Amino acid sequence: MKELTTKEIDDVMKQSQEAFLLYRQVQGTAKALFLNSIAEEIESLGSDLIHQAMEETNLPEARLAGERGRTCNQLRQFAALVKDGSWVEARIDTAIPDRAPLPKPDLRKMMVPLGPVVVFGASNFPFAYSTAGVDTASALAAGCPVVLKAHPAHPKTSELVASAIEKATTKTGMPKNVFQHVHTPSFEGGKALVQSSFTKAVGFTGSFSGGKALYDYATQRPDPIPVFAEMGSINPVFILPGALKVRGEKVADMYAASITQSVGQFCTNPGLMLGLKSPELSQFTMQLSQKMEKIAPGTMLHPGIAANYKKNREKALAQKGVSLSAQSTDAAKENQAITTLTTVDASDFLVNPTLVEEVFGPYSLLVRAGNIDELKASLDKIPGQLTATIIGEEEDLIEYADFIRLVMQKVGRVIINGVPTGVEVCPSMHHGGPFPATTDSRFTSVGTDAIKRFVRPLSFQNFPDTLLPAELQQSNPLGIWRLFNNELGKK
Repeated sequence: MKELTTKEIDDVMKQSQEAFLLYRQVQGTAKALFLNSIAEEIESLGSDLIHQAMEETNLPEARLAGERGRTCNQLRQFAALVKDGSWVEARIDTAIPDRAPLPKPDLRKMMVPLGPVVVFGASNFPFAYSTAGVDTASALAAGCPVVLKAHPAHPKTSELVASAIEKATTKTGMPKNVFQHVHTPSFEGGKALVQSSFTKAVGFTGSFSGGKALYDYATQRPDPIPVFAEMGSINPVFILPGALKVRGEKVADMYAASITQSVGQFCTNPGLMLGLKSPELSQFTMQLSQKMEKIAPGTMLHPGIAANYKKNREKALAQKGVSLSAQSTDAAKENQAITTLTTVDASDFLVNPTLVEEVFGPYSLLVRAGNIDELKASLDKIPGQLTATIIGEEEDLIEYADFIRLVMQKVGRVIINGVPTGVEVCPSMHHGGPFPATTDSRFTSVGTDAIKRFVRPLSFQNFPDTLLPAELQQSNPLGIWRLFNNELGKK
């Protein structure tokens, strides 16, 4: 694909800004039609889209069909949100001109779009986190034009989805260039997109090194902008003693499947497990090892990811105290990943920061703590995460309640007796977490609250009704807003 020059990138972003001046005025009902139309156009691509994605990503048909359904569902959820209108959080404080000792002005506030958003497509989700994924859907819902940087791992798939968005743009009469699709594989191209003076926010899903680089580019601007980067996670799983006594093999079954699902290529893959030393933990390790050995190597998304997995796996295995507990009995072919379980004592884990680095793929490390103090110390060594899981019986959850509260400080989602893989798309989901999981733990990249990343509050003081946005007009209020009338203001 042709690499864009800096001048061409700036032209693209200028066109996006021109589109913003029109698109920010589009009402919620029209945006809803646009988002629904995108979903319909993606579905109309049929099997051609799925087969193209299979060819470029090595993902199976069923997985991609499910992901396409999730992507269209996300678009329709945002369509329903903007049609309802309550998401703008409109507030109205009417004037009290005769209030003593000072009169009160008329004040009204609502969320307004930031401006052009640059979205970087993800490698591991060619639909749900790429061209028409949640970043694009939430930005368009907010009233922000999108410039999508296609991921070089699936460029043709991205082109097909972009064509669907462009058809929907024309069909629904949206402003020209409300969505633009660019190929710029180099780091310099990504930097130019982030640092264009017209760019007002960035959405990214990928590696820590990639997300941190974009964040640094944004902070180096004369006017720093927000970068909402989801940069992966090792998603620790704390296995409490009671659970191993009652259902150790069931837990092993559950985690062998989760660690190796889609060849471990999820940001919520459970890459770290921790438990207290006991005969039951030893038995669990053996059971999990036996199950993981039977899982054949799987082909990864593209050669670069496969090469990184091999390199990072070898690095992890070379660390002091780390033992190989299990690996696929079948040999790996080209671009395939060997399923791997390793173990280490907490005493070694605590002094080696390398052991909390993500190994992106079907790999997990089991840490054996001698007592609760070592388990707490291990938790302290783990940086911010997207998720953490507690596996325990009811008695465990009561006994370790204080420890569980400590876990809550480290993550964006706490799971009891489940697996972190399988992210439900709904308003209650929070897919984010303290740095380095994301660059801003206050925001989610899953669910309708993702729209909050691309808006800011704006107050309107003493505006005539005709100049106010429709949501703030007292004669024609839309959505849900809180009205503080004169009587309440006088109290």
